[in-house]
Amino acid sequence: MKTFEFTIVASSPGSDIADLSERLFEAGCDDATVSLQKGAAIIEFDRESRSFYHALKSALRDVESTGAMVLYIAPEHLVSLSDIASRIGITRAAVSNYAIGKRDSGDFPIPVVRVTTDTPLWDWVDVARWFFRRGRLSLTQVVHARVVRYENVKRLKRSEHMRAA
Repeated sequence: MKTFEFTIVASSPGSDIADLSERLFEAGCDDATVSLQKGAAIIEFDRESRSFYHALKSALRDVESTGAMVLYIAPEHLVSLSDIASRIGITRAAVSNYAIGKRDSGDFPIPVVRVTTDTPLWDWVDVARWFFRRGRLSLTQVVHARVVRYENVKRLKRSEHMRAA
């Protein structure tokens, strides 16, 4: 079994950190550290499992069994130039040069959100694949990015559906 690290951001109205921590522990989350930031529960996991997918799915199930509502999994799948630089371990200027075509072949992924602003966002899966093809990321990192994006998009759609109802 391998240990996988990830963070779940959740909402648990009316709970203090001690109460939420106790409920998470009782739900099997003895591998989680809980903090409250800006009104959200930040639940950091070091979960042993046979795969990242299974580790994440079991943690999501455990968190939801406490009555907390999972908002999203971090790190998020929409990323800025600074986020990309941090995740790859290069400078923001280098990423900017890739994005505007000054470095490499000029086929860096295009932003998917806020394209016409000074702060566009890219889909981390697209960017991770691009860096994977250049030997800068492992296939495992690309797969993790896809799993997180899938789960976050699923939650976003569920949330939008609930608001519309």
